[in-house]
Amino acid sequence: MKTWFITGISRGFGLELAKAALAQGDTVIGTVRAAAPDLAAGSGTLHVLTVDLADGDAAEAAMESAFASAGRIDVIVNNAGYGLLGAIEKATDAEVARLFQVDVFSPFRIIRAALPHLRAQGSGHIVNITSVAGRAPGAGAGLYAAAKHALEGLSSSLMLEVEPLGIRVTAVAPGAFRTDFLSGHSIRKSGAEGEAYAASVGRTSAAFDAMAGRQLGDPARAAEAILAAVAADEPPRHLLLGSDALRRTRVKLDAVIEEMDRWEDVTLATDFPAAAA
Repeated sequence: MKTWFITGISRGFGLELAKAALAQGDTVIGTVRAAAPDLAAGSGTLHVLTVDLADGDAAEAAMESAFASAGRIDVIVNNAGYGLLGAIEKATDAEVARLFQVDVFSPFRIIRAALPHLRAQGSGHIVNITSVAGRAPGAGAGLYAAAKHALEGLSSSLMLEVEPLGIRVTAVAPGAFRTDFLSGHSIRKSGAEGEAYAASVGRTSAAFDAMAGRQLGDPARAAEAILAAVAADEPPRHLLLGSDALRRTRVKLDAVIEEMDRWEDVTLATDFPAAAA
């Protein structure tokens, strides 16, 4: 049986993942910002910590509290977060600072606090819930994409640093799932984009509004996929969830490779000439 530390278990992926882990008899230490969810422990054991991850010190304190009570934690899931939609130009400093506090700095602080314990264990698995927006950004979610791209980059480097220590890292990038992500609980919108961005941000905003409640992804199946990844002998370093995430990422990668090939001569021409070297 595993012990999990999962941030944001009150709804969405965090709730479904906690349910799935408890159903298989695991222990879950989960964080919530306010009221605890109505979550049956099943054959597992549930502990709930009330934490506001926008508080800079709270994330590390929660991690230390979890290790103090459990002694050992096998899987740490940085799931809590929210989105900020709208034109980049319209976002305020306060909106961006809070977004990065919750979506980037809190996971970083949790990881930093956990690593001494995981190193002492000689094992552990860190799962960072990012987003396809961090791998294949689109108009209308630029700052959310920036935050998730930062978590993707952190994960990619971290996995190389800690692999020799017996610690694994997986960055999970979901597409659109039928959670309440597009509701007021999980999304914020910066100021109206105006006519200048109607063809780009405006179109995307309308698509988001139309998508709410009709997303392709099933969060319960996403939870089972994460459990399977954690249980694998060779877990993925980068896991996409959802057919839309797969399609969007392939389109992005194809475009990047095409442009690299087209500009390859210019790229190579910036090295010192071989004779000078």
